[in-house]
Amino acid sequence: MDRAELADFLRHRRESLRPSDVGLPDGERRRTAGLSREEVAALVGMSTDYYARLEQQRGPQPSEQMLIALTRGLRLGLDERDHLYRLTGHHPPRRTRGGEHVSPALLRVLDRLDDTPALVLSDLAETLAQNPLAVALLGDQRRHEGLARSAFYRWFTDPAERASYPAADHEHQLALQASGLRAALSMAGGGGRPRELVEALLDASDEFAALWRRHEVHQRFDDRKTLVHPELGLIEVDCQALFTEDQSQTLLVLTARPGSPDAEKLRLLGVIGSQRFAG
Repeated sequence: MDRAELADFLRHRRESLRPSDVGLPDGERRRTAGLSREEVAALVGMSTDYYARLEQQRGPQPSEQMLIALTRGLRLGLDERDHLYRLTGHHPPRRTRGGEHVSPALLRVLDRLDDTPALVLSDLAETLAQNPLAVALLGDQRRHEGLARSAFYRWFTDPAERASYPAADHEHQLALQASGLRAALSMAGGGGRPRELVEALLDASDEFAALWRRHEVHQRFDDRKTLVHPELGLIEVDCQALFTEDQSQTLLVLTARPGSPDAEKLRLLGVIGSQRFAG
């Protein structure tokens, strides 16, 4: 672990970021360039003292999970992420589709969306990042582990996954989930993590196996969908998807028609979410 180079790298990246780059208000005139250590620590999910020690060449070797958080918090590209891993004495992850790295470009857009639910998804329907309104609407989708990180997998193995959709839409969603996984498998050349998901689902779900035999492939996102919120009831939203160049990640933005009851419900999400987080 190269503590001196690591400290310099982290400090340079922190000072090069503006608050607006990470969804924070610019606020009053700042004493130093870029973000404060406290702001970076909050973005990363570590204590300010821990982060300060890294910049002061006194910190312990970060875990790989902490490096993932630093990569996201500091909005690092893939080359910068790999450099961070090497500085801390870790081998950089293989550059494969469906990894933990979130596109910095999509994160920059997500950071600016504070008035409507939005989230970043992998091609395996894994939630990589959510804004607070998306958490208020859908729950914390990043809490899942293992195969259950994929909504494709959860849809066929966890009955609770279907609670966000009206019962009348379940049949349509069944076909959509299976066909979305087939598209991901095709993009991956028929192997890798998509194949692992397919094999697990063929063993776990007769429902999935029957759908899989249809060989349906189409886009994963509807232009419009109805969601069920436990407190606000049915909310109809329009879906806009922004893809990375290689189609491996998607920024999904959910909006409602201005002036509609659905738009009012999305506005109330912010109030409900704030109260829930405060509690």
